[in-house]
Amino acid sequence: MKVISACLIGCECRYDQKSCLDQELEQLLREGKAIPVCPEQLGGLPTPRPPAEIIGGTGEDVLDGKARIIDDTGRDVTEEFLMGANQALKLAKTVGATSAILKENSPSCGSSFVYDGSFSGKKVPGVGLTAALFRRNGIEVTSEAKTSNE
Repeated sequence: MKVISACLIGCECRYDQKSCLDQELEQLLREGKAIPVCPEQLGGLPTPRPPAEIIGGTGEDVLDGKARIIDDTGRDVTEEFLMGANQALKLAKTVGATSAILKENSPSCGSSFVYDGSFSGKKVPGVGLTAALFRRNGIEVTSEAKTSNE
């Protein structure tokens, strides 16, 4: 069983109320091989919502209390992101997921890159908060860009 970012299977749950439908990943859901999650929504954030970025590091740093997640209005949404990541982990464990395919660049789901916190569109190497929490709990995380769907 896999966890897949809900936006990748067509849910309009991104901050801008859009999706990033990947039909091959949607097929995994149809076959009962995956469950969708949106950590931001699980953390109580609305859709649409202001875009947010990690300030001062990556998802690993947020888990360690060294960085925060701030939206472009200046609101600290770290607690909502933490709550959502923990709820996503709980769902993953409940279904016995051993891997996740998450949306690249997201402050929650990025597995190789995240935005740098300047809201300028610049990306830096690193992982989002949910991706970091999943990895710390033994769940393999890849992005939709690196997935070959068996």
